Amino acid sequence: MKKPLLTSIFHLYYDGFSTMNKTSRKLWLIIFIKLFIMFAILKVLFFPDFLKSKFKNDKERGEYVIEQLTKTKR
Repeated sequence: MKKPLLTSIFHLYYDGFSTMNKTSRKLWLIIFIKLFIMFAILKVLFFPDFLKSKFKNDKERGEYVIEQLTKTKR
């Protein structure tokens, strides 16, 4: 009988990670730390919520976005 696709994928990764050596585990740890820094910390510091700071409610935000998307350049 054939296993479901998600079960097969889970076992593939589980077996792969459980048989890794120390160097591979350290490299994956470094990758996860870098991804956390890029997506969590840098987003908060360099990409503030512009629309929330400039407009009071969702209607004003929506109108501004539509205006910017449909504005023609002269």
